[in-house]
Amino acid sequence: MALAATAALLSGLAVSAQAYAAERDVYVASCRTSVEGSRVTAYCHNPYPATDRVQLHVECARWWDIDSDSAPVDIGPTAYAELTQRCWKEVDDAWISHQPVPDPRPGT
Repeated sequence: MALAATAALLSGLAVSAQAYAAERDVYVASCRTSVEGSRVTAYCHNPYPATDRVQLHVECARWWDIDSDSAPVDIGPTAYAELTQRCWKEVDDAWISHQPVPDPRPGT
């Protein structure tokens, strides 16, 4: 009886783990940022078969220094992109946002 209950519990966990993994199958480009003084550079590579739209966001440290966002860039399968932005003075934070691009081919 205990063995059957354990088997049912484990199979339920496996099914829920697969459903969770399916929800998280979002293919985004791999990006890293580099800050040198007041300039931020993001290096992105997309190893996946879907296009990813990336954008670099920079928050400046000084209250009077305007925060900025780069133009969105579509990175196709196996493609590479480099994005740059800057502050007048110090950089407080920088991050990349991702947005999947729908496949333009009909029926996919």
